[in-house]
Amino acid sequence: MKSYIDSSIGRLRLLAVMEGLSLIVLLFVSVPLKHLYGVTALSSILGPVHGILFLLFVVNTISLGAEYHWKFQQTTWKVLLACVVPFGTFYIDRKILKPLHENLRQ
Repeated sequence: MKSYIDSSIGRLRLLAVMEGLSLIVLLFVSVPLKHLYGVTALSSILGPVHGILFLLFVVNTISLGAEYHWKFQQTTWKVLLACVVPFGTFYIDRKILKPLHENLRQ
């Protein structure tokens, strides 16, 4: 069974999924509940959690970009951009991070 935590890229992949899910829940569940029904509990919890995941993703992306000598314009900026677009982290995981992770394991 392939493990996400067996390498730094694997951990970034896991962070990408977690950050992407938190953004989707925040945008499509929490914000509508807050603005349509006045329910703020989910936003007050999920907002900071998403913020921490976002920062961890950005810091880890920059760190891995330097560690693996990613070309900024070809890889690093695409991965960074993905974390601000809904569903972007899932796309970038499939197109960039997964192939990099599989190449490490070979």
